[in-house]
Amino acid sequence: MLAAVMMCLVVGVVDGDTIDVRCGEPGAYKQIRVRVNAIDAPESKQAFGQASKRSASDLCYMQQAKLAPNNTKTYERIVASVECRGKDLAAHQVQNGLAWVYPQYAKKRQDLYPLQNSAKTAGAGLWSMPNQVEPWRFRHGGK
Repeated sequence: MLAAVMMCLVVGVVDGDTIDVRCGEPGAYKQIRVRVNAIDAPESKQAFGQASKRSASDLCYMQQAKLAPNNTKTYERIVASVECRGKDLAAHQVQNGLAWVYPQYAKKRQDLYPLQNSAKTAGAGLWSMPNQVEPWRFRHGGK
Protein backbone atom coordinates (compact mmCIF):
# COMPACT_ATOMS: atom_id res chain seq x y z
CA MET A 1 0.00 0.00 0.00
CA LEU A 2 1.39 3.41 -0.93
CA ALA A 3 1.43 6.38 1.40
CA ALA A 4 -1.11 9.12 0.71
CA VAL A 5 1.53 11.86 0.45
CA MET A 6 5.29 11.59 0.74
CA MET A 7 7.95 14.27 1.04
CA CYS A 8 11.17 13.26 -0.66
CA LEU A 9 14.36 14.84 -1.98
CA VAL A 10 14.81 14.80 -5.77
CA VAL A 11 18.28 13.35 -6.35
CA GLY A 12 18.05 12.75 -10.08
CA VAL A 13 16.12 13.74 -13.18
CA VAL A 14 15.95 10.92 -15.71
CA ASP A 15 13.93 12.85 -18.28
CA GLY A 16 11.06 15.31 -18.50
CA ASP A 17 8.58 12.99 -16.80
CA THR A 18 10.71 10.72 -14.59
CA ILE A 19 12.65 11.61 -11.43
CA ASP A 20 14.62 9.75 -8.79
CA VAL A 21 13.83 10.66 -5.20
CA ARG A 22 15.25 9.78 -1.80
CA CYS A 23 12.60 9.18 0.83
CA GLY A 24 12.62 8.11 4.44
CA GLU A 25 14.45 8.84 7.64
CA PRO A 26 18.19 9.60 7.85
CA GLY A 27 20.09 6.33 7.91
CA ALA A 28 17.18 4.49 6.31
CA TYR A 29 16.74 6.34 3.02
CA LYS A 30 15.20 4.57 0.10
CA GLN A 31 15.71 5.72 -3.47
CA ILE A 32 12.63 5.48 -5.66
CA ARG A 33 12.04 6.15 -9.36
CA VAL A 34 8.89 8.20 -9.93
CA ARG A 35 6.97 8.59 -13.19
CA VAL A 36 4.99 11.85 -13.29
CA ASN A 37 1.30 11.12 -13.64
CA ALA A 38 -0.78 12.18 -16.68
CA ILE A 39 2.00 13.42 -18.99
CA ASP A 40 4.47 12.02 -21.48
CA ALA A 41 7.61 14.03 -22.20
CA PRO A 42 9.63 13.77 -25.41
CA GLU A 43 12.16 10.95 -25.44
CA SER A 44 15.82 12.01 -25.13
CA LYS A 45 16.40 11.50 -28.86
CA GLN A 46 13.30 13.46 -29.82
CA ALA A 47 13.18 17.21 -30.44
CA PHE A 48 12.83 18.98 -27.08
CA GLY A 49 13.75 15.84 -25.12
CA GLN A 50 16.79 17.50 -23.53
CA ALA A 51 14.93 20.79 -23.02
CA SER A 52 12.16 18.89 -21.22
CA LYS A 53 14.69 17.19 -18.93
CA ARG A 54 16.37 20.55 -18.18
CA SER A 55 13.01 22.11 -17.33
CA ALA A 56 12.16 19.32 -14.89
CA SER A 57 15.65 19.57 -13.41
CA ASP A 58 15.48 23.36 -13.03
CA LEU A 59 12.23 23.02 -11.08
CA CYS A 60 12.92 19.92 -9.02
CA TYR A 61 16.58 18.82 -8.79
CA MET A 62 17.83 18.80 -5.18
CA GLN A 63 14.46 20.15 -4.02
CA GLN A 64 11.91 18.66 -1.67
CA ALA A 65 9.13 17.08 -3.69
CA LYS A 66 5.63 16.38 -2.49
CA LEU A 67 4.51 13.09 -4.06
CA ALA A 68 0.92 11.91 -4.21
CA PRO A 69 1.21 8.34 -5.53
CA ASN A 70 -1.53 7.18 -7.87
CA ASN A 71 -0.53 3.55 -8.34
CA THR A 72 2.49 1.40 -8.98
CA LYS A 73 3.68 0.61 -12.47
CA THR A 74 5.98 -1.96 -13.96
CA TYR A 75 9.74 -1.62 -13.59
CA GLU A 76 9.42 -0.80 -9.87
CA ARG A 77 8.37 2.79 -10.50
CA ILE A 78 5.76 4.77 -8.62
CA VAL A 79 3.37 6.87 -10.67
CA ALA A 80 2.60 10.07 -8.78
CA SER A 81 1.60 13.67 -8.94
CA VAL A 82 4.75 15.65 -8.15
CA GLU A 83 5.05 19.13 -6.69
CA CYS A 84 8.35 21.02 -6.37
CA ARG A 85 8.75 24.59 -5.09
CA GLY A 86 4.96 24.76 -4.82
CA LYS A 87 4.47 23.99 -8.54
CA ASP A 88 2.84 20.94 -10.10
CA LEU A 89 5.50 19.35 -12.32
CA ALA A 90 3.02 17.94 -14.86
CA ALA A 91 1.33 21.33 -15.30
CA HIS A 92 4.73 23.06 -15.52
CA GLN A 93 5.94 20.76 -18.31
CA VAL A 94 2.71 20.91 -20.32
CA GLN A 95 2.35 24.69 -19.92
CA ASN A 96 5.87 25.20 -21.28
CA GLY A 97 5.31 22.92 -24.27
CA LEU A 98 7.71 20.31 -22.92
CA ALA A 99 5.30 17.41 -22.48
CA TRP A 100 2.05 16.11 -23.90
CA VAL A 101 -1.00 15.35 -21.83
CA TYR A 102 -1.12 11.54 -21.93
CA PRO A 103 -4.82 10.90 -22.64
CA GLN A 104 -4.72 7.28 -21.54
CA TYR A 105 -3.58 8.32 -18.04
CA ALA A 106 -4.97 11.84 -17.65
CA LYS A 107 -8.60 11.08 -16.91
CA LYS A 108 -8.35 12.76 -13.50
CA ARG A 109 -6.21 15.64 -14.81
CA GLN A 110 -8.59 17.49 -17.12
CA ASP A 111 -6.94 20.70 -15.87
CA LEU A 112 -3.93 19.93 -18.08
CA TYR A 113 -5.77 20.18 -21.40
CA PRO A 114 -6.30 23.98 -21.30
CA LEU A 115 -2.58 24.37 -20.50
CA GLN A 116 -1.68 22.23 -23.49
CA ASN A 117 -4.04 24.17 -25.74
CA SER A 118 -2.45 27.46 -24.59
CA ALA A 119 1.05 26.11 -25.24
CA LYS A 120 -0.03 24.99 -28.74
CA THR A 121 -1.58 28.39 -29.50
CA ALA A 122 1.57 30.18 -28.27
CA GLY A 123 3.88 27.85 -30.20
CA ALA A 124 5.73 27.04 -26.97
CA GLY A 125 8.42 24.36 -26.88
CA LEU A 126 7.60 21.32 -28.95
CA TRP A 127 4.60 23.14 -30.42
CA SER A 128 7.01 25.48 -32.24
CA MET A 129 7.77 22.70 -34.73
CA PRO A 130 5.33 21.08 -37.15
CA ASN A 131 4.55 17.38 -37.19
CA GLN A 132 5.68 16.47 -33.69
CA VAL A 133 5.31 12.78 -32.84
CA GLU A 134 3.91 11.90 -29.43
CA PRO A 135 6.39 9.93 -27.31
CA TRP A 136 4.02 6.96 -26.99
CA ARG A 137 4.09 6.66 -30.81
CA PHE A 138 7.81 7.50 -31.13
CA ARG A 139 8.72 4.63 -28.79
CA HIS A 140 6.98 2.22 -31.15
CA GLY A 141 8.46 3.68 -34.32
CA GLY A 142 5.19 5.31 -35.37
CA LYS A 143 4.53 8.67 -36.98
